[in-house]
Parts: sequence; structure tokens; C-alpha cells
Amino acid sequence: MSKQKKSAKGLGDNVIAVNRKARHDYSIEDRVEAGLELAGWEVRSLRTGRAQIAEAYVVLKNGEAWLLGGHIPPLPSASTHVVADPIRTRRLLLHRHEIDRLIGATERSGYTVVPLQLYWKRGRAKLEIGLAKGKRKHDKREDEKQKDWQRQKQRLMRHAV
Repeated sequence: MSKQKKSAKGLGDNVIAVNRKARHDYSIEDRVEAGLELAGWEVRSLRTGRAQIAEAYVVLKNGEAWLLGGHIPPLPSASTHVVADPIRTRRLLLHRHEIDRLIGATERSGYTVVPLQLYWKRGRAKLEIGLAKGKRKHDKREDEKQKDWQRQKQRLMRHAV
């Protein structure tokens, strides 16, 4: 039998990091899967599940997509001849038509591109990015009311049965 390793947060085997703040601050309209251009030490660090994308954002510049502010700390056993910068800018690997669609939406419609989730897919690190619009304060309150109502409804259904 194979041993399956669960992550500490109970997210599953292939999920490395989730940006929960993005779902709170933005309404996600569309999702796109992007590859990441990583160095060897970054891949080894991601294999141990050490990454943070809560403060990260995506910039579209010169026809390319870049991840800024993503934090991948180096392992203590990292090579001494490589200078490891944990918050360096990383290129996102997307098809040209995907980049063009994202650029068009951000320039014309007032959308922004936010990283949502970092995960493994067939041994490669992928970043799910979302085309999003910022929520207003009253939208956030409405979402909170809906969550509370769903929680209450589940509680009532559980006790009624």
C-alpha cells in the first residue's frame, strides 16, 4: 500500500498554498491555469509545502505575465553558490491568447488579475490565477450574511432530522 501524505492544513496532496484573502476581497469572474518558471531550489522548497501567495499579485507587462510578491523561502540545505531570493519576480507561463484576453480585460473593463491557488499537476507547479473585480464594503457584508445564513440553515437541518 502506498502512503499518502496530507498537508498540515488538510487541503490535500497537490495543493501548496491558497490565497483565501483574494476570495474575500474580489469577486472572481474567470480562472486560468498558469505554469511557473522556477529555479531548482524553489521546486525543492515547494515540495516541502513552503510557499505563501497571500500578498502576491500578477502584473501584465510587455506581453508577459509576472508574479510579484510570492514568497518561496529557501531550504536551510540550499546550495551555497546560489543566491536565493525568496520574493523574486517569477514569470508565468501562459498561451498568447490567454495573455491577450487578460490584458484586454484589465485595460478595458477595470478587472485585475490575482493569484488564487498554487498546486502540483502531473509533477509541475501550477498557479491558478483569477480575473477579478474588487468588492465594495457592502458586497463583503452581503457575502458574510449569506455565509451565516447557510451555516444556520445547515445547523437547523441537522437538528430537525
